[in-house]
This record gives sequence, C-alpha cells and structure tokens, in this order.
Amino acid sequence: MPGSAMSLPENPNIFANNPLDRMSEKRTDADWLAEKRADPTSLFVPMWRLQPFVLPESAPNSGKDVGWMPMAILPELAAPDAVVIFLGINKRGKALFAADISAIKDPENAPALKGLGSFGDLRGLAMASELSPTELAILAQAKSMIDWHLRHGFCSVCGQPSVMAEAGYKRSCPSCKAEHFPRTDPVVIMLPILGQSCFVGRQKIWPKGMFSSLAGFIEPGESIEEAVARELKEEAGLTVSQVTYHSTQPWPYPSSLMIGCHAVAVTGDYQVDGVELSEGRWINRDDARAVLTGKGDGSIWFPPSFAIAHQLIKAFVEGTV
Repeated sequence: MPGSAMSLPENPNIFANNPLDRMSEKRTDADWLAEKRADPTSLFVPMWRLQPFVLPESAPNSGKDVGWMPMAILPELAAPDAVVIFLGINKRGKALFAADISAIKDPENAPALKGLGSFGDLRGLAMASELSPTELAILAQAKSMIDWHLRHGFCSVCGQPSVMAEAGYKRSCPSCKAEHFPRTDPVVIMLPILGQSCFVGRQKIWPKGMFSSLAGFIEPGESIEEAVARELKEEAGLTVSQVTYHSTQPWPYPSSLMIGCHAVAVTGDYQVDGVELSEGRWINRDDARAVLTGKGDGSIWFPPSFAIAHQLIKAFVEGTV
C-alpha cells in the first residue's frame, strides 16, 4: 500500500504504526476529496474537545472500537465550517476522516450518536489498552491535526483569519497569501548508560516513586545528538561521549515527536539542577529489570509500556544497547 507504514519494522511505541495510506498526492485534488466525502462507504470519527468517539465492548474483554460513523450524518453533528480532516485510506479502501464537533454541548445525547458510545480521553484509552495500537495511531493523527487547526485560526504573518486547505494539511491566508503547515515539535528523550547501570530521574510533580528517562525540546539549529548532550548536562550534570538512536513516538500533546536515544556517560558523577529534576539515581541492570517486571522493592517504578521511556529502559535491561 503506497504511503503505508506497515512495510516497516514494527515500532514498539504507542501512537506509532499508523496503517493508513495518507494519500498526500490527492490533498490538492478538490474533486477527488469531494467524491470521497460523498462516498457512502467513507467514514469519520467525531472528536469532541479533542476526545474521540468510541464504541463499548461488544463482548467482555473484547476491547472498545473507534466510533467510525458514516459521512451521511456529518451535517447533523458538524457545522459547515467545522474542522474536517482527511486522514487517509484504510486497508479496505475506505476513506477515513476526523471531524471536530465541539460546538455541540452534549454530543453523547445528540440524536445521531445517542446510545451508541461515549467520548474518551486518548491518553486514558492508551494506558488502559482499550483500543488496538493501530487505532490509537490513527486517533493520534486526528487529535494532533484538529488541535493544530483550533490553535491556528489566524495568520501569524498579518493576523487575519486563515482558511483550511489541502484536506486540512495547510492553512492559507486570503489577506497576505501566506501559507501555514502543521507543526511537529521534536523532543529528545534519552537514557544515559554507564557500564551496567542506567541513569533515571524524577520531577517533583510526578507521582511518588516514579523515575523515568530525561527529556527536552530540540532547539533551533541543534542536532539530535547535541540536544541529548545539552539536556543531560543541564538537567543532571552528565557528560556523554556517544548518542545512539532507538525509536520515535508521535506524542499528540499537542504535537510532539519523541526521539528516543541512549547515551554513553563519561563518568557517573551527576548533579541534578533542582528545576527540571528533583532527584536522580544510577540503577544497575538487575535492579532495573526487577522494577520493570514488577519484582522490585516498591520504592521506585517506571512509566508503563505505552511510554517511550519504558521502551528505552526495556532495551537497556534486555541488553540490546
């Protein structure tokens, strides 16, 4: 399938592995898009205040489903100027869209949706593993795209209202002709390693006992490796000699790309900054394995498997880095 990520090795991170063919070459074809919006087989997921519509389990422990609705009911739920995003073509050849219906006060009781399902927080759905990984990836795309439009209704050049274009993947300014595109904010998240130990830290606002990998935004004119080294120096006083890439995770809060890395520390000396980090510690491989598998002493714990930090620690524990 052209444009599909399914031919790539599976990414271990939630919100990755989007199976849709995004058909970016068709986004400028107004006739094709209109045809897909009118196609009775096309579907859309209603999004209310950035929460997707989900259907309840059809049987115990079977998991929930995305509440895909026929395009025919879209006018009942969304105003003509509502944000409607073309997501892509699924493996069955159906066009999928996402529509913002936040203007409705009580959407779960709207006639078109009443009794069918509910709107759920995407992070909560991911943590509870209530939807399949591929469905979560599609919803992450939908959430990020709608969020971008809701935040960028005005031209950043002249301040005039902008309009949606190219199936939702561009905004154009009728006044000054400027073009604006969805943004993705790159963030490095890294696990320093020294011999048989890895370094983890915690922020004061985190739940008691939670330690994780360190992270920070990449700055303009900075490489991934430079950002990893800078953040580790700033937050923990660590100097590193080598940075290796592990994987990435789309993170729709609102539109980050988490770039997971491991870094080789020069020494074990560290000093947390007291701002980003309130505490840090080196933990050896065996102890990290015990924490990761729930066999530790309970004094510390790591993020769950849906977080890329978990995958970085897991790779260290398994000796693959």
